[in-house]
Amino acid sequence: MGLTNFDLSELIQTIGYIGIFFMIFAESGLFFGFFFPGDSLLFTAGFLASQNILDIRVLVPLVIIAAVSGDSAGFWTGNKFGRWLLKRRESFIFKKKYIEKANKFYEKHGGKALVLARFIPAVRTFVPIVAGMANMQYSKFITYNVVGGFLWGMGMTLVGYYLGSMIPGVDKYLIPIIVIIIFVSILPGLWHMRKEIKSSIKKYFISGTNLK
Repeated sequence: MGLTNFDLSELIQTIGYIGIFFMIFAESGLFFGFFFPGDSLLFTAGFLASQNILDIRVLVPLVIIAAVSGDSAGFWTGNKFGRWLLKRRESFIFKKKYIEKANKFYEKHGGKALVLARFIPAVRTFVPIVAGMANMQYSKFITYNVVGGFLWGMGMTLVGYYLGSMIPGVDKYLIPIIVIIIFVSILPGLWHMRKEIKSSIKKYFISGTNLK
């Protein structure tokens, strides 16, 4: 493998299939799972499968099931306890701003948000919760949920798998690749933050002009 320092690949080998399932399940729909590294986890697990450390035939179905069932758990949580969540005090693992951002994303994209949010860290954790709070019809929810879980779960895993299979010595660059994946994953959030800052500045100057 060529990896001597403790990193994500070592973590995955330690936690195994059960640990992978739990982390993807939690990141997909449990509000405390938003900080789990879903994208890089799937990519690295796929890479390990290319090295015959994990079995890709087990890994892909496992990841898809974890993603879909995690989203369903988030939907149920939002549907049953949504109002209670909004009233509870904020903590390290629960921030209302994440619910608010997910709600804006859901209002803008509707059911498609469940597919699109799969590729946006943090947002993907809270969109199914918001869908449940909005009383989205479950038959509609599960359709988008399965599509999103399939595209994200299989897609990210197979990228790591085929990259590891096709490029000799790619394990030497695994950590930089993971860093790039994390950076690309947070780009939508940075872009949104930039728009929010520009909007706030614009409103500030407009309000200042009106006061004169």
